[in-house]
Amino acid sequence: MAKIGIIGIGNMGFAILKGLLKTYEKEDIIFTDVNKERCTQISSEMGVTHRESNAQCAGQAKYVVLAVKPQYFDPVLSDIRKEVTENHVIISIAPGITTAQLKEKLGEKTRVVRAMPNTPALLGEGMTGVCYDEKDFSQEEKETIGDIFRSLGRMRIVEERLMNAVVCASGSSPAYVYMFIEALADGAVKYGLPRDAAYEMAAQTVLGSARMVLETGEHPGVLKDKVCSPGGTTIEGVSALEEFGFRNAVIKAADACFKKCEKL
Repeated sequence: MAKIGIIGIGNMGFAILKGLLKTYEKEDIIFTDVNKERCTQISSEMGVTHRESNAQCAGQAKYVVLAVKPQYFDPVLSDIRKEVTENHVIISIAPGITTAQLKEKLGEKTRVVRAMPNTPALLGEGMTGVCYDEKDFSQEEKETIGDIFRSLGRMRIVEERLMNAVVCASGSSPAYVYMFIEALADGAVKYGLPRDAAYEMAAQTVLGSARMVLETGEHPGVLKDKVCSPGGTTIEGVSALEEFGFRNAVIKAADACFKKCEKL
């Protein structure tokens, strides 16, 4: 019997698989997906065996990761309902689907973990918000849940009522960061910098700046001020960002993301 089963091997499911392989043995993991050709390809490339059905995957693993889009949850839950026991730990990464809704579909005694990872998990640099009712799990199980998500990068336990906010902060936001990198590089290319150099410089700057926030513990505003010399180039750029609504645009993106979560 495998330790971890992944149902759904799209972008996020594959990122989770890759992250888990940094910590767990190939024999500890199984997966399945509706695309059987993709299953065969990934099994060949990664050395992780797949199962032919959702039911088989759930029945042959203790920790079952539901890595399917919210619109496909009902048929998947129907497939695995008879396989799920009180010994299982069901891990859902779907935005907007609550623990109560999952218990309604799988049985009130089902033990559920909700998580919101992001695609940098592919490189072990993910950020995952996690919520669960601690009284439902043994100490060993809680440690394993932590191990699973720390294998993808960083994790933080939050209250379930904050899970939609987690989607705003880290689940969806890699897309915004990629857009920022692309736009920053375009600005440099406009003034003659070769595109490959522009992408490298922009991406490394984002990476280094993020590490400064995480490792120094200083407020982002303080770090920003340290770059903004009086009368210098940086404060001119910051002023332009403020003029054209940079921060407001990012907050509006979070608003739109949150509202979509509520509708799912």
